[in-house]
Amino acid sequence: MTDTIRLTDGNSGRLRGRLVDQLRRQIGGGYISEQVLAAMGNVPRHLFVRESDRANAYEDYPLSIGHGQTISAPHMVGIMCSLLEIEKGMKILEIGGGSGYHAAVLAELTGPGGVVYSIERVTELAEFARQNLTDAGYKNVIVTTGDGTLGLSEHAPYDCITVACAAPAVPQPLVDQLKRGGRMTIPIGRYTQELYLVHKNDVISKEKSGGVVFVPLIGEYGF
Repeated sequence: MTDTIRLTDGNSGRLRGRLVDQLRRQIGGGYISEQVLAAMGNVPRHLFVRESDRANAYEDYPLSIGHGQTISAPHMVGIMCSLLEIEKGMKILEIGGGSGYHAAVLAELTGPGGVVYSIERVTELAEFARQNLTDAGYKNVIVTTGDGTLGLSEHAPYDCITVACAAPAVPQPLVDQLKRGGRMTIPIGRYTQELYLVHKNDVISKEKSGGVVFVPLIGEYGF
């Protein structure tokens, strides 16, 4: 059993370290890479949840962020980021920005020489994410509001795309905006969902990466 640690102004780093150790032990098996664990250890997750939920920010489960949306459980963020195999300097597109936490982990991975474009459908959440990212010191994330199923063609192609909501199928605009050799993570399904890793080469291939539960993707190519 782990010791109970209360979140204070001075111990968030210790709590992040405990969460990373927990993920390393419980997930293991290479599902979350050491590179991603290190990135997650740098992101102050408590700055990306509602103030009333900050005491639970370093627990491994989703938390409501309002508007019927959630911040994903840390293990799910870690798995999705690991599947993308992000390298420094990459250009990344995120669909479903939420509170900005997933984008912050992506920003850590791509580094200051890379950029993360994040699309959030709910205006209030996009504003919440921008403020959270500013408070946490991230300068290489650009949050926009719009229909994420259409992607963001003006900045394409992307090295990686990650979708944090479940789609009926892989939206064609996202496939079109993915660079050749690029990778995409996306949950597919309404009631029974599967996380897929999509590879774009001469042909588009998909491989299953496990059952998941996400809010639905809303938009022209969504539900």
